[in-house]
Amino acid sequence: MKNGMPEPLGFTLPRAIFFAIFVIFVIVAPTFLYPIFLMKIYCFIIFALGYNLLLGYTGLMSFGHAAFFGMGGYLCGHAATDWGLPFELAVLTGTIFSTALGYLFAKIAIRRTGIYFAMITLALAQMVYFICLQAPFTGGEDGIQAVPRGSILGLIDLRNDTALYWTMAVIVLAMIMLVNRIVHSPFGQVLRAIRNNPVRAKSLGFDVDRFKVVSFALSAGVAGFAGALKTVIFGIATLTDVSTVTSTEVVLINLVGGIGTIFGPVVGSFVILSLEHFLAPYGPWVLFIQGIVFMVFVLVFRQGIVGGLQKVLRKQL
Repeated sequence: MKNGMPEPLGFTLPRAIFFAIFVIFVIVAPTFLYPIFLMKIYCFIIFALGYNLLLGYTGLMSFGHAAFFGMGGYLCGHAATDWGLPFELAVLTGTIFSTALGYLFAKIAIRRTGIYFAMITLALAQMVYFICLQAPFTGGEDGIQAVPRGSILGLIDLRNDTALYWTMAVIVLAMIMLVNRIVHSPFGQVLRAIRNNPVRAKSLGFDVDRFKVVSFALSAGVAGFAGALKTVIFGIATLTDVSTVTSTEVVLINLVGGIGTIFGPVVGSFVILSLEHFLAPYGPWVLFIQGIVFMVFVLVFRQGIVGGLQKVLRKQL
């Protein structure tokens, strides 16, 4: 509660308005945009929300988050095709594995800070990429193909694009509310204290390294969840999902949208993926344009779109 006003799920009035606008967009968007394209954006919104939890609210830069995104997809695909698990359990398998992998990464990298921490995550992610290239169950360069969509509890047939779209719509909205609740919980407050001044947080009795490890594992789990959903939507898990291109893409999404904001990943995902989608006919020029966008936001708009909007409105989004 703030100024006598209740804040359900941590939503202040400005955030609630922004969330309501996004809900309306999600409802009407299929009428003028391709649902599969929208579902891809929703997957990357979830991915970016998880990454933002680590970078924006814990202050840890990772260059290897594609490892969790991709492995979530690979494990989900393998569980669905080879083990015959239903949609729910296949996605859960990918999510749990990515969370465990994130915990392992964190335990190794937590010994260092700053750029050294980031470089360790990059090195570990490259090892994961090599494993995915060589391991038999990943299908190598061919990936895991023909992943069945299945159904939800045997009731909702996800082979229907419309049913899958509304399922993804509910999931992405729920994930925004969940991450918002985490950020504004006592746990989230500790993470922000660690981001702002880890020495002071430690002097107050908090186990800084333990909180960082938990944040990293949680972020990895969300990334793996997003990767698993992407595999279900497209029916394939590939090496692209575990490549450094995907790792840099999620960094760019957060940078453009606004690091340390709830709705930055939403805006950033729409901007970056729309650039990729609508500029696809120009081939390699997409990367060139992405590079220009990256430089502009690093040099001029360092707070991102939502961060800049916050400054203008003087409200937290």
